[in-house]
Amino acid sequence: MNHIAAKSQLVIKPLTDADRPRWDAFVLEHPDATFCHRAGWRRVIERAFGHRTHYAFAERNGEITGIVPLTETKSRLFGHALVSNAFCVYGGPVASDDESLTALTDHAAEMLQKTGAEHLEFRTVNAEPSPGWLLKDSLYVTFRRDISPDHEKNLNAVPRKQRAEIRKGIANNLTTRVGHDARALHRVYGESVRNLGTPVFPRRYFELLCEEFGEDAEILVVEDSGTPVSAVLSFYFRDEVLPYYGGGTVAARERRGNEIMYWEVMKRAADRGCRIFDFGRSKVDTGAYNFKKYWGFTPTPLKYKFKLGVGDTIPDINPLNPKYRLFIEAWKRLPLPVANLVGPHLVRNLG
Repeated sequence: MNHIAAKSQLVIKPLTDADRPRWDAFVLEHPDATFCHRAGWRRVIERAFGHRTHYAFAERNGEITGIVPLTETKSRLFGHALVSNAFCVYGGPVASDDESLTALTDHAAEMLQKTGAEHLEFRTVNAEPSPGWLLKDSLYVTFRRDISPDHEKNLNAVPRKQRAEIRKGIANNLTTRVGHDARALHRVYGESVRNLGTPVFPRRYFELLCEEFGEDAEILVVEDSGTPVSAVLSFYFRDEVLPYYGGGTVAARERRGNEIMYWEVMKRAADRGCRIFDFGRSKVDTGAYNFKKYWGFTPTPLKYKFKLGVGDTIPDINPLNPKYRLFIEAWKRLPLPVANLVGPHLVRNLG
């Protein structure tokens, strides 16, 4: 449904392939937009998981003035949701003026009713309370920090104990390579998340991300005598690097492969001109949360914003929920080939 404001000629339109260049130009220029707002996510999510997407933008006099990327996820096990943006850390509507922001928010609320979803979620950093919406800001944090063009300065900015771990990894003579090796990433990442009790994404998802985002996506693999021990898929956006999907084997912990992995990402990003290292989202007081703090990063709460359907409550689909404790412990004990076979069928609905 289109919203038309008579004075301003403001219209809300669905994203088409022809509009993608204009959408991405808006994302690149708007200070509050993120890599998670890029139009390419729509095609990746549809092809990798089969979800319906409802990307929409505000237009006034032929110019895009705001965007909202919406993904609809639906399953018997995890419910029916509209998320901006699913499989992403950030999201929510972004606009250049209040009228466009209000129109996009209203449009998303209308889609909540139209689709019959149980809730609408905006994954924002600085959401403010508003009538009819709820905030959830106690579960996730993000870690962002400035980095220098000087590698030595970046190393010295890491706390002493963690810096010593990086130096141990360097002494182990691990090697790294960069490209789009989704097979190596999936093998390492699959073992890593299985050990945490979490289903793995399909390898096709990683392949599609690399295909869609090209040189703005790269996979760094750390090897010990030719064997991959850790790997990470990173995204580049403006002057930022986002190491997004990463993990390591048991051997990586012993050989400091994870330390080398993130240190090499930081070095490569600095050489590419990046000045912000976005260490991504973590749940409070988890192992990943503590690991990032050890690197000297300060957590910033993520204020996710929810609008609920009739009779719904804010979802609590996360590993810290006692409801999933038995499932997680059982998943940790699955043989890796079984976990990698079954996992993609479950994780598609955990966006």
